[in-house]
Amino acid sequence: MSRLHHINCGTLLVPTYPTVVCHCLALQEGDEVVLVDTGIGLHDVRDPVGRLGQPLIDAAGFQFNEDDTAVKRLGSLGVDPEQVRHVVLTHADPDHAGGLADFPNAEVHIAARELASVESGHWRYVANQFAHGPRWRTYGEGDIPTDWFGLPSWRVQTSLKTDIQLVPLPGHTLGHCGVAIQQGEGWLFHAGDAYYLRAELTEPNHPVAALAAARADDDALRVECLHHLRRIATGYAGEVEIFGYHDITELPRHCVDWE
Repeated sequence: MSRLHHINCGTLLVPTYPTVVCHCLALQEGDEVVLVDTGIGLHDVRDPVGRLGQPLIDAAGFQFNEDDTAVKRLGSLGVDPEQVRHVVLTHADPDHAGGLADFPNAEVHIAARELASVESGHWRYVANQFAHGPRWRTYGEGDIPTDWFGLPSWRVQTSLKTDIQLVPLPGHTLGHCGVAIQQGEGWLFHAGDAYYLRAELTEPNHPVAALAAARADDDALRVECLHHLRRIATGYAGEVEIFGYHDITELPRHCVDWE
């Protein structure tokens, strides 16, 4: 039996925009757990300025609450941190990777292009969040992709029977990916920050596009990937359920079980 939990691992308050969440996933099979993104971490909450710096806190609107961290959310579900054997990152921005240090023994799955950006000292990443030395496993360089609804993908290597695919959606960051999880005959697709608000899937000129463009490493690639998401959302609605990381309306209050 596989069990998938939707968990909110952080809140951001950006002036003139709706309250946004950090929508992570916890996939549980037996005593093993795969976490998709980690949200705001315990170390971030306990030393926000020392860990992130005040300018980033102010710009992103970080809110700090221990109960909203992944390690605390999982604890409330009866999951021990040691059960988290794998973390899959859509990308390594500070509101997605802050909780990595709370699971130091987990293998961290990430696109090779994203890790290269992290290790280059790119301004958008916070080096403190990786100081514990994550156990990286990369995808993309030399790996032969398969086709996932017209997009390339790589199967994430875990011991779980559930098929998890890392699907490149570059633009927001150059190594940004979505994460597809097979559920029976269908798929759940975590699109990360390929869009901020679900309305972007149906409104090409949504006002939040200006913010998305400003925060993109390559806005042309971001827009191209958004077109792909719209194509999948309309053409495969019965097979693929898409959601993003930040839209609070997409955060369900339940878990899903399947064989």
